[in-house]
Amino acid sequence: MNKPLRRISLFCGLLVLALLIRTNWLQYVQAEDLSTRKENRRVQIAQYATERGNIIVGGQPVTGSAVTDGSDFKFKRTYIDGPLWAPVTGYASQAFGSTQLEKIDDGILTGNDDRLFFDRTIGMFTGEKKQGGNVITTLNADAQKAAFSSLGDKKGAVAAIDPRTGAILALASTPSYDPSTFAGNSKNDEKAWRTLNDSADKNLVNRALRETYPPGSTFKVVTTAAALEHNVVSDINLPTDTPEPYILPGTKTPMVNHATGCEKATLNYALQVSCNSVFAHIGDKVGRDGMVETAQKFGFNSTIDTPVRAFASVYDKTMGKDGNALSSIGQFNTAATPLQMAMVTAAIANDGKLMKPYMVEQLTAPNLDTIEKHEPQEMSRPLSAANAQKVQQMMVNVVENGTGTSAKIKNVKVGGKTGTAQHGEKNAKRPYAWFISYAELPDGSSPVAVAVVIEDSAVQDREDITGGGLAAPVAKAVMEAVLKNKG
Repeated sequence: MNKPLRRISLFCGLLVLALLIRTNWLQYVQAEDLSTRKENRRVQIAQYATERGNIIVGGQPVTGSAVTDGSDFKFKRTYIDGPLWAPVTGYASQAFGSTQLEKIDDGILTGNDDRLFFDRTIGMFTGEKKQGGNVITTLNADAQKAAFSSLGDKKGAVAAIDPRTGAILALASTPSYDPSTFAGNSKNDEKAWRTLNDSADKNLVNRALRETYPPGSTFKVVTTAAALEHNVVSDINLPTDTPEPYILPGTKTPMVNHATGCEKATLNYALQVSCNSVFAHIGDKVGRDGMVETAQKFGFNSTIDTPVRAFASVYDKTMGKDGNALSSIGQFNTAATPLQMAMVTAAIANDGKLMKPYMVEQLTAPNLDTIEKHEPQEMSRPLSAANAQKVQQMMVNVVENGTGTSAKIKNVKVGGKTGTAQHGEKNAKRPYAWFISYAELPDGSSPVAVAVVIEDSAVQDREDITGGGLAAPVAKAVMEAVLKNKG
């Protein structure tokens, strides 16, 4: 063989070797990355080639599937009472992806999860079409409907938990949206999406999990727990040494009270009428580190996976004494999600034991076999049972004799705490109205703890924006919905 032919042969051999290397690289190294890229239309076509499994509430699906007209995506997602359940389900859109349970459990819902391999294999031999599995939630349909309808046209959110297990019973956020309106990939779907995504009302945001607010006076139950746990207060019915006026530590600024009788008030009376001075003074006595310790036991400064991730609520670890005093009444840098304040209430109602919140009871295969079942988990013990019962006594007093009388339920023991949280530069913006509460069964256990925040409403007079007036009736409706089937 002459020299030119040898060179051509060598060059061709190198080309074949390069082709083999490239083919193997694509097939074995990059295969998974290429198959899961959003630009890979084959993956998208396969994803929407079969009907998704359903998200279930109270034994009934709140989702469905429909044939897509004029698209190579055969099926698109549909929703039953979409605005009601959107804060729970999230959305699954052919054009805009997915969120929340639709995203987290996409593998189960599409049938692509590795745990459904056996079902897919059997289907190949039996000729049965591929099916998705189901997501069984912990939600109480009556409680969710009560929360959503009670919020009405107000901007706000509700989170309700079963304190005994941590099961989430309601998760409402308003204004909401209908995920069906942009589940496809048409021009109309795009228009609906753009309208929602650009809205100043932030319809797509789940306020119960993904918005933090100054909790205002609802945070005083955390300060109460800290005072009891750190032995700053032992008897809730003995006078405190709170002066009037109370000057914030290190400043010349007096703490403003909107209630009377706060000088040397007992802790019980101070919570009943919501004395700012008493709780700022007590928070200072506990100290920043003690307050941080107790707040973190309740879940502050940590993200919570439900499995949808909730934003971390915040109790500042670095502030000075004046900041800590203000934070002890739920102002300054303190910020909480409605879920977080429902967790605080649940721990108190459950005699000091905080259960990890969750909203998925189990995952099932298309044949309804259980793939995964959630077992309740203890998260922490923010306060002792004895101290929790003292806080319960105080919260019942708030509803019976104080600022929370709008939450009273006939023949039911209810504990609660109102909150009106100032915000904005120099507190110029309309305040947030809060209410946290729990209801107790005759056996002493509590099946529901609720947190409500009203971010904005049709109320024109700033003085009429109160937790007792706006948020407490919403909490009452949710508690009644849970209690009606408890005998």
